[in-house]
Amino acid sequence: MTHVVTEQCIRCRYTDCVDVCPVDCFRAGPNFLVIDPDECIDCAVCIPECPVNAIVAEEDVPADQTAYIALNAELAKSWPSITRSEDPLADHKQWANVPDKLKYLER
Repeated sequence: MTHVVTEQCIRCRYTDCVDVCPVDCFRAGPNFLVIDPDECIDCAVCIPECPVNAIVAEEDVPADQTAYIALNAELAKSWPSITRSEDPLADHKQWANVPDKLKYLER
C-alpha cells in the first residue's frame, strides 16, 4: 500500500513531511503536494509530520476523499520531486480547515 495526500493540503502545502521521507516520494505542485505511489514504501513517517492531517494510508482514505488516490498518482507523473521543506503558502492558516478545496487545486 501507499500513502495519499488528501484535500487538507490544498492551499496550505506544508512540507514538513518531505524532510522525513526516506525515499523522496513527494512531488510539489503550485498549491498542493502529492505522493508518488510507485515510490512510497509505506513507512508512515510522514503522517505525524503533517500539521493539518492531510496524509493517510491508502486504505484509510475517507470515502469522500477517494478521488485523491488517483489524483496523487496522476499528478506525481508530471510534478517535480521535492526533497527539502519549504515555507507553507502565505495564506495557509486561512485555508487549513476549509472544506471542499478541490476546486482550488492548481495544476
